[in-house]
Amino acid sequence: MSIEISNLTKTYGQQKAIDNISFKINTGEIVGFLGPNGAGKSTTLKIITGFIEADNGTVVIDDVDVNLHPLKAKSKIGYLPEANPLYPDMYIREYLEFIGSIHKVKDLKKRIEEVISITGLQTESNKKISQISKGYKQRVGIAASIIHDPEVLILDEPTSGLDPNQIIEIREVIKRMRENKTILFSSHILQEVEAMCTRVIIINKGKIVADDQLGNLENAGNGMENVIVEFTEEIDPDLLNNLKGVEEAKIFGNGKWRIKTKNADETRKLILQLSLQHNLNIVSLQSEKNSLEKIFKDLTS
Repeated sequence: MSIEISNLTKTYGQQKAIDNISFKINTGEIVGFLGPNGAGKSTTLKIITGFIEADNGTVVIDDVDVNLHPLKAKSKIGYLPEANPLYPDMYIREYLEFIGSIHKVKDLKKRIEEVISITGLQTESNKKISQISKGYKQRVGIAASIIHDPEVLILDEPTSGLDPNQIIEIREVIKRMRENKTILFSSHILQEVEAMCTRVIIINKGKIVADDQLGNLENAGNGMENVIVEFTEEIDPDLLNNLKGVEEAKIFGNGKWRIKTKNADETRKLILQLSLQHNLNIVSLQSEKNSLEKIFKDLTS
Protein backbone atom coordinates (compact mmCIF):
# COMPACT_ATOMS: atom_id res chain seq x y z
CA MET A 1 0.00 0.00 0.00
CA SER A 2 1.69 3.17 -1.16
CA ILE A 3 1.50 6.40 -3.12
CA GLU A 4 4.06 6.65 -5.91
CA ILE A 5 4.37 9.87 -7.90
CA SER A 6 6.70 9.95 -10.92
CA ASN A 7 7.69 12.99 -13.00
CA LEU A 8 4.39 14.78 -12.48
CA THR A 9 3.83 18.01 -14.43
CA LYS A 10 0.82 20.30 -14.71
CA THR A 11 0.54 23.65 -16.50
CA TYR A 12 -2.27 26.21 -16.41
CA GLY A 13 -1.88 28.46 -19.44
CA GLN A 14 1.63 29.91 -19.17
CA GLN A 15 2.04 28.96 -15.49
CA LYS A 16 3.63 25.65 -14.54
CA ALA A 17 1.79 24.63 -11.36
CA ILE A 18 3.90 21.53 -10.72
CA ASP A 19 7.21 20.84 -12.40
CA ASN A 20 8.41 17.23 -12.79
CA ILE A 21 7.92 16.15 -9.16
CA SER A 22 8.43 12.62 -7.83
CA PHE A 23 8.06 10.98 -4.41
CA LYS A 24 6.88 7.75 -2.78
CA ILE A 25 5.04 7.21 0.52
CA ASN A 26 4.81 3.78 2.16
CA THR A 27 2.29 2.15 4.48
CA GLY A 28 2.41 3.42 8.06
CA GLU A 29 3.85 6.80 7.13
CA ILE A 30 2.15 10.10 7.94
CA VAL A 31 3.89 12.53 5.62
CA GLY A 32 3.48 16.29 5.90
CA PHE A 33 3.03 18.00 2.54
CA LEU A 34 3.96 21.66 2.89
CA GLY A 35 4.30 24.71 0.71
CA PRO A 36 3.27 28.37 0.52
CA ASN A 37 0.08 29.44 -1.23
CA GLY A 38 0.38 28.80 -4.97
CA ALA A 39 3.24 26.32 -4.56
CA GLY A 40 1.35 23.43 -6.19
CA LYS A 41 0.06 21.51 -3.15
CA SER A 42 -3.63 21.52 -4.04
CA THR A 43 -2.92 20.72 -7.68
CA THR A 44 -0.82 17.72 -6.62
CA LEU A 45 -3.52 16.44 -4.26
CA LYS A 46 -6.21 16.84 -6.92
CA ILE A 47 -4.13 14.84 -9.39
CA ILE A 48 -3.44 12.10 -6.84
CA THR A 49 -7.15 11.79 -6.06
CA GLY A 50 -8.15 11.84 -9.74
CA PHE A 51 -10.02 15.16 -9.71
CA ILE A 52 -7.81 16.52 -12.49
CA GLU A 53 -5.31 14.97 -14.88
CA ALA A 54 -1.61 15.74 -15.07
CA ASP A 55 -0.03 16.87 -18.34
CA ASN A 56 2.77 14.34 -17.85
CA GLY A 57 3.82 11.76 -15.30
CA THR A 58 2.11 8.97 -13.37
CA VAL A 59 0.33 8.44 -10.05
CA VAL A 60 0.21 4.87 -8.77
CA ILE A 61 -1.93 3.96 -5.74
CA ASP A 62 -1.15 0.51 -4.35
CA ASP A 63 0.12 -0.65 -7.78
CA VAL A 64 -2.90 0.84 -9.60
CA ASP A 65 -2.27 3.62 -12.14
CA VAL A 66 -4.74 6.47 -11.56
CA ASN A 67 -4.82 7.37 -15.29
CA LEU A 68 -5.29 3.82 -16.56
CA HIS A 69 -7.72 2.59 -13.89
CA PRO A 70 -9.27 5.70 -12.28
CA LEU A 71 -12.24 4.03 -10.54
CA LYS A 72 -10.14 1.23 -9.06
CA ALA A 73 -7.52 3.73 -7.87
CA LYS A 74 -10.16 6.03 -6.34
CA SER A 75 -11.66 3.09 -4.44
CA LYS A 76 -8.35 2.81 -2.60
CA ILE A 77 -8.29 6.49 -1.60
CA GLY A 78 -9.99 8.33 1.25
CA TYR A 79 -10.01 12.08 0.66
CA LEU A 80 -10.81 14.93 3.05
CA PRO A 81 -10.66 18.15 1.01
CA GLU A 82 -9.99 21.47 2.70
CA ALA A 83 -13.61 22.62 2.20
CA ASN A 84 -14.99 19.37 3.74
CA PRO A 85 -18.31 19.34 1.82
CA LEU A 86 -21.12 17.98 4.02
CA TYR A 87 -24.92 17.93 3.86
CA PRO A 88 -25.94 19.97 6.95
CA ASP A 89 -29.58 18.78 6.96
CA MET A 90 -28.62 15.11 7.12
CA TYR A 91 -28.09 13.21 10.36
CA ILE A 92 -24.56 11.90 10.89
CA ARG A 93 -25.50 8.23 10.48
CA GLU A 94 -27.69 9.11 7.51
CA TYR A 95 -24.81 10.91 5.81
CA LEU A 96 -22.36 8.08 6.47
CA GLU A 97 -24.90 5.59 5.11
CA PHE A 98 -25.22 7.71 1.96
CA ILE A 99 -21.43 7.84 1.43
CA GLY A 100 -21.02 4.15 2.27
CA SER A 101 -23.73 3.14 -0.20
CA ILE A 102 -21.89 4.99 -2.98
CA HIS A 103 -18.79 2.95 -2.17
CA LYS A 104 -20.95 -0.22 -1.97
CA VAL A 105 -19.63 -1.01 1.50
CA LYS A 106 -20.63 -4.46 2.71
CA ASP A 107 -22.34 -4.76 6.11
CA LEU A 108 -22.71 -1.00 6.04
CA LYS A 109 -24.52 -0.48 9.35
CA LYS A 110 -21.74 -2.30 11.21
CA ARG A 111 -19.09 -0.27 9.37
CA ILE A 112 -20.87 3.00 10.25
CA GLU A 113 -20.67 2.13 13.95
CA GLU A 114 -16.98 1.25 13.54
CA VAL A 115 -16.04 4.59 11.96
CA ILE A 116 -18.15 6.49 14.51
CA SER A 117 -16.09 4.78 17.22
CA ILE A 118 -12.75 5.35 15.42
CA THR A 119 -13.43 9.08 14.99
CA GLY A 120 -14.99 9.62 18.44
CA LEU A 121 -18.42 10.65 17.18
CA GLN A 122 -20.44 8.54 19.66
CA THR A 123 -21.80 11.43 21.72
CA GLU A 124 -22.91 13.42 18.65
CA SER A 125 -23.97 10.59 16.36
CA ASN A 126 -27.72 11.16 16.70
CA LYS A 127 -27.54 14.83 15.69
CA LYS A 128 -27.87 16.59 12.39
CA ILE A 129 -24.58 17.77 10.89
CA SER A 130 -25.79 21.38 11.18
CA GLN A 131 -26.07 20.94 14.96
CA ILE A 132 -22.46 19.94 15.67
CA SER A 133 -19.28 21.99 16.12
CA LYS A 134 -16.65 22.47 13.42
CA GLY A 135 -14.38 20.00 15.19
CA TYR A 136 -17.04 17.30 15.02
CA LYS A 137 -17.78 18.22 11.39
CA GLN A 138 -14.13 17.49 10.64
CA ARG A 139 -14.57 14.13 12.37
CA VAL A 140 -17.60 13.43 10.16
CA GLY A 141 -15.45 14.29 7.12
CA ILE A 142 -12.75 11.89 8.27
CA ALA A 143 -15.36 9.19 9.02
CA ALA A 144 -16.74 9.60 5.49
CA SER A 145 -13.24 9.39 4.02
CA ILE A 146 -12.54 6.04 5.74
CA ILE A 147 -16.02 4.46 5.49
CA HIS A 148 -14.79 2.17 2.67
CA ASP A 149 -11.57 1.32 4.56
CA PRO A 150 -9.19 2.82 1.97
CA GLU A 151 -5.49 2.00 1.90
CA VAL A 152 -4.53 5.64 1.31
CA LEU A 153 -5.72 8.79 3.09
CA ILE A 154 -5.31 12.27 1.59
CA LEU A 155 -6.06 14.95 4.19
CA ASP A 156 -6.03 18.58 3.05
CA GLU A 157 -5.87 21.03 5.98
CA PRO A 158 -7.83 18.74 8.37
CA THR A 159 -7.26 21.03 11.39
CA SER A 160 -7.86 24.37 9.64
CA GLY A 161 -10.04 26.73 11.66
CA LEU A 162 -10.23 24.52 14.75
CA ASP A 163 -9.56 25.61 18.33
CA PRO A 164 -6.56 24.10 20.20
CA ASN A 165 -8.62 21.36 21.89
CA GLN A 166 -10.25 20.36 18.62
CA ILE A 167 -6.84 20.29 16.90
CA ILE A 168 -5.51 17.87 19.52
CA GLU A 169 -8.59 15.65 19.12
CA ILE A 170 -8.31 15.48 15.32
CA ARG A 171 -4.57 14.87 15.62
CA GLU A 172 -5.19 11.81 17.80
CA VAL A 173 -7.83 10.51 15.39
CA ILE A 174 -5.36 10.69 12.51
CA LYS A 175 -2.48 9.14 14.47
CA ARG A 176 -4.64 6.16 15.45
CA MET A 177 -5.10 5.29 11.78
CA ARG A 178 -1.44 5.26 10.79
CA GLU A 179 -0.69 1.56 11.40
CA ASN A 180 -2.40 0.17 8.31
CA LYS A 181 -2.73 3.21 6.07
CA THR A 182 -0.60 5.55 3.99
CA ILE A 183 -1.40 9.15 4.98
CA LEU A 184 -0.49 12.32 3.09
CA PHE A 185 -1.29 15.31 5.28
CA SER A 186 -1.31 18.88 4.00
CA SER A 187 -1.33 21.77 6.48
CA HIS A 188 -0.29 25.37 7.01
CA ILE A 189 -0.04 24.72 10.76
CA LEU A 190 3.60 23.71 11.06
CA GLN A 191 3.27 22.72 14.72
CA GLU A 192 0.73 20.10 13.68
CA VAL A 193 3.09 18.67 11.10
CA GLU A 194 5.83 18.47 13.75
CA ALA A 195 3.42 16.73 16.15
CA MET A 196 2.11 14.16 13.67
CA CYS A 197 4.66 13.54 10.94
CA THR A 198 8.08 11.94 10.90
CA ARG A 199 8.69 12.87 7.27
CA VAL A 200 8.12 16.15 5.44
CA ILE A 201 7.86 17.03 1.74
CA ILE A 202 8.13 20.75 0.95
CA ILE A 203 7.07 22.09 -2.46
CA ASN A 204 7.81 25.59 -3.73
CA LYS A 205 6.99 27.11 -7.13
CA GLY A 206 6.00 23.68 -8.41
CA LYS A 207 9.24 21.94 -7.42
CA ILE A 208 10.05 19.74 -4.43
CA VAL A 209 12.70 21.55 -2.39
CA ALA A 210 12.88 19.07 0.51
CA ASP A 211 11.89 15.45 1.12
CA ASP A 212 13.37 13.92 4.26
CA GLN A 213 12.76 12.70 7.77
CA LEU A 214 11.84 15.60 10.04
CA GLY A 215 14.79 14.92 12.34
CA ASN A 216 17.22 15.10 9.43
CA LEU A 217 15.78 18.42 8.27
CA GLU A 218 15.97 19.87 11.77
CA ASN A 219 19.64 18.93 12.02
CA ALA A 220 20.46 20.19 8.53
CA GLY A 221 22.21 23.39 7.59
CA ASN A 222 25.70 22.91 6.15
CA GLY A 223 26.29 20.15 8.69
CA MET A 224 26.20 22.68 11.52
CA GLU A 225 24.37 22.42 14.82
CA ASN A 226 23.79 24.95 17.58
CA VAL A 227 24.58 24.50 21.25
CA ILE A 228 23.03 26.97 23.69
CA VAL A 229 24.78 27.50 27.02
CA GLU A 230 24.09 29.97 29.81
CA PHE A 231 26.67 30.88 32.45
CA THR A 232 26.16 32.89 35.62
CA GLU A 233 29.53 34.59 35.10
CA GLU A 234 30.91 36.77 32.35
CA ILE A 235 33.47 34.81 30.36
CA ASP A 236 36.14 35.46 27.76
CA PRO A 237 34.73 34.67 24.27
CA ASP A 238 38.03 33.02 23.35
CA LEU A 239 37.36 30.26 25.89
CA LEU A 240 34.43 29.08 23.76
CA ASN A 241 35.74 30.01 20.32
CA ASN A 242 38.93 28.03 20.90
CA LEU A 243 37.13 24.80 21.78
CA LYS A 244 37.77 21.97 19.33
CA GLY A 245 35.09 21.81 16.62
CA VAL A 246 33.57 25.21 17.41
CA GLU A 247 33.06 27.40 14.35
CA GLU A 248 31.67 30.42 16.15
CA ALA A 249 30.46 31.43 19.63
CA LYS A 250 28.25 34.50 20.05
CA ILE A 251 26.61 35.98 23.12
CA PHE A 252 22.92 36.78 22.61
CA GLY A 253 21.67 37.49 26.13
CA ASN A 254 22.74 37.90 29.71
CA GLY A 255 25.26 35.07 30.03
CA LYS A 256 23.71 33.15 27.10
CA TRP A 257 25.86 31.91 24.21
CA ARG A 258 24.95 30.33 20.89
CA ILE A 259 27.75 28.08 19.64
CA LYS A 260 27.93 26.76 16.07
CA THR A 261 29.56 23.36 15.84
CA LYS A 262 29.68 20.26 13.65
CA ASN A 263 29.39 17.93 16.66
CA ALA A 264 26.96 19.13 19.33
CA ASP A 265 27.49 16.13 21.64
CA GLU A 266 31.27 16.61 21.71
CA THR A 267 30.94 20.37 22.18
CA ARG A 268 28.63 19.93 25.18
CA LYS A 269 31.22 17.64 26.80
CA LEU A 270 34.00 20.17 26.18
CA ILE A 271 31.88 22.97 27.70
CA LEU A 272 31.33 20.89 30.83
CA GLN A 273 35.08 20.27 31.09
CA LEU A 274 35.71 23.97 30.56
CA SER A 275 33.32 24.89 33.35
CA LEU A 276 35.16 22.60 35.77
CA GLN A 277 38.60 23.89 34.77
CA HIS A 278 37.61 27.56 35.16
CA ASN A 279 35.11 27.17 38.01
CA LEU A 280 32.19 28.39 35.87
CA ASN A 281 28.56 27.83 36.81
CA ILE A 282 26.31 26.57 34.01
CA VAL A 283 22.63 27.49 34.26
CA SER A 284 21.56 25.52 31.16
CA LEU A 285 23.20 23.56 28.34
CA GLN A 286 21.32 22.15 25.37
CA SER A 287 21.37 21.54 21.63
CA GLU A 288 19.16 23.72 19.46
CA LYS A 289 17.51 22.20 16.40
CA ASN A 290 16.31 24.16 13.43
CA SER A 291 12.57 24.68 13.78
CA LEU A 292 10.33 23.51 10.95
CA GLU A 293 9.20 27.13 10.65
CA LYS A 294 12.77 28.29 9.98
CA ILE A 295 13.40 25.43 7.54
CA PHE A 296 10.17 26.24 5.69
CA LYS A 297 11.06 29.94 5.51
CA ASP A 298 14.60 29.27 4.29
CA LEU A 299 13.43 26.91 1.54
CA THR A 300 10.44 28.89 0.28
CA SER A 301 11.36 32.59 0.66
